[in-house]
Amino acid sequence: MSDPLNDKAFPVSWDQFHRDARALAWRLAEKGPFDSMVTITRGGLVPAAIVCRELGIRTIDTVSIASYDHGGTGEQTQGALAILKTVSSKILDTKGVGVLIIDDLVDTGKTAQEVRSMLPEAHFATVYAKPMGRPLVDTFVTEVSQDTWIYFPWDLGYSFVPPIAKDAGD
Repeated sequence: MSDPLNDKAFPVSWDQFHRDARALAWRLAEKGPFDSMVTITRGGLVPAAIVCRELGIRTIDTVSIASYDHGGTGEQTQGALAILKTVSSKILDTKGVGVLIIDDLVDTGKTAQEVRSMLPEAHFATVYAKPMGRPLVDTFVTEVSQDTWIYFPWDLGYSFVPPIAKDAGD
C-alpha cells in the first residue's frame, strides 16, 4: 500500500484528468456498446461523467465502497472494505452483461474484487492502474508503480512544489 508522505507523487491536473478520461472513452468505444454504467464512488464519479457523455450511456448507477481510512492522523491507509451502497437489483440481475464499471484507479484490487463479485460479466475500466490491481481491470489508460501516490485534481490546491533534487533550487 502506498504511503503518500514517503512515496512517489503523481499530481494530476484537471486538464490532464479530462484528457485521460477521454482517452479511456476512446478505448471503450471499441469494446461496447454498453447498456448501463456502474461507477465506484467517490473517485469514479468524475471519470464516469466524462465517459458516459462520450459513449452516450444514460443508465448510470453507483456502488459506494469505503476502503481508505484517515484514522484521525491525516494519513490515508487502506483498511477493511465497507459497502455503503450497493448496485440496483435491476443491474445486479444482469450479472454485468452489457455493464461498464468505471473507477478512477485500481490500487491493491480489493475494491475491484468486491465489485467484480457483484457483476462478474461486466467490463471494468479505470483511468489509472497499479500493478497489484491491474489484472482485475479490462481497460485502463496509464499504469503507475505500486509505490506511487496519485494526487487527483479534486484533492489539490495551488501551492509551491520543491524540486526533486535537493540542490536544484539553488
